[in-house]
Amino acid sequence: MDSPTEYDIAVIGSGPGGYVAAIRAAQLGLKTAIIERDELGGVCLNWGCIPSKALLRNAEVVSLFKRAHEFGITYENLEIDYSKAIDRSRSIVPKLTKGVEYLLRKNGVAHIKGEARFKDANTIIITSNEEEIVAKNVIVATGARPRMIPTLPLDGDRVISSRQALENKDLPKSIVIVGGGAIGVEFASIYNAYDVKVTVVELQDRIVPLEDEEISRQLERSMSRKGITIMSSSKVEGLVENEDHLIVSVEGPEGRTALECKQVLVAVGVQGNVEGLGLEEIGVKIEKGFIQIDQHMTTSISNIYGIGDVTGKLLLAHSASAQGVYAVERIAGLAPQLLSYLDMPKATYCDPQITSFGLTEAQARDQGHEINVGKFPFQANGKALALGESDGFVKLITDANHGEILGAHIIGPEVTELLAELSMTRMLEGTVDELGWMVHSHPTLSETLKEAALDAKGEAVHI
Repeated sequence: MDSPTEYDIAVIGSGPGGYVAAIRAAQLGLKTAIIERDELGGVCLNWGCIPSKALLRNAEVVSLFKRAHEFGITYENLEIDYSKAIDRSRSIVPKLTKGVEYLLRKNGVAHIKGEARFKDANTIIITSNEEEIVAKNVIVATGARPRMIPTLPLDGDRVISSRQALENKDLPKSIVIVGGGAIGVEFASIYNAYDVKVTVVELQDRIVPLEDEEISRQLERSMSRKGITIMSSSKVEGLVENEDHLIVSVEGPEGRTALECKQVLVAVGVQGNVEGLGLEEIGVKIEKGFIQIDQHMTTSISNIYGIGDVTGKLLLAHSASAQGVYAVERIAGLAPQLLSYLDMPKATYCDPQITSFGLTEAQARDQGHEINVGKFPFQANGKALALGESDGFVKLITDANHGEILGAHIIGPEVTELLAELSMTRMLEGTVDELGWMVHSHPTLSETLKEAALDAKGEAVHI
């Protein structure tokens, strides 16, 4: 029997955490292999971030057509084909996955297709052919999958997850979305644009509950105006299937409600892909379905690292990439800067979009910070008015003594492209003084950031 191939680093999983880690390792001169049982790119490229954003773009175009009269445009015999939107979103995927394949090959990363299982802390068995590889260090980046609710068993047809939602070409006339987090509200925006009757059921007292409370309330108002029904502080108790419809039983503040719909989308979070890897057998600590790591991405075994959704730290693709780079650079003997999950940017691509980082207003007050809050509405921004997209506002949580940005929370048009300026200000220890002094192009959406910074000091000009 041939001796197993030896590597400096083996990466299990090729999502945004895994493939970025593998490429960075190769750049640093480390002999690297990446093991993937499915398509390169993981859930994000194949069944998450990218195809969903393509569908959201279609929804934006459809919504704009519905408002064409505002722009002096009329039309006849408009045809809207949702199946073409699905086709377009799927056509984007191979372009990206082939790009990842090329980058791995270009950087000399060995791509091993198959499922991995630990034999010991340094030996991995590829289960399809029982091939063994040996690695000095292993990075587990196996991601996560949708969490299920016992009362709502998935059948892939009438009760679906986001995975099936990205494939189904037939739109239901009505849908109940269980979960008002990022996935739930994004699909609510998509379906609503295509005239599906949408109800969102959220267990907590508001949708997107991890965001600042004012942001949640603004999104609820915006969605309600579009005809989306929001049921917060509500729990799904059961489901009855009839021949041509479903009855979802929901317990809420006003008692029990029976919701009739054609389809149910379950979007209540994820659980880590930890099964079948042999992790616990070799001593890797797992809690509540997620690999436990320290601030250096190290598991309970010193040469095994965990990154991305499988750790449950922060369920964001760019967080996984950052974790991967950190782990690799630490393995290589560099001294990477510790990651701040609090300052990690978050983005939700519903309509209107949401983006944020740092402390919410409530968190800042609870932690005893003396704060100033700066706000500026898109209704007072010339570019937003010109675009016909003036829903939302910028909100900055700032230290009252020094002007440091403690948190930034934005809801509005294309705001996911605006946050980087605030993140850079935060990283460079800038304050609302610098942000308020900086000259912004006019007319731009980014002027709202300057005005919110000025407002934190009581100096906003345009409100």
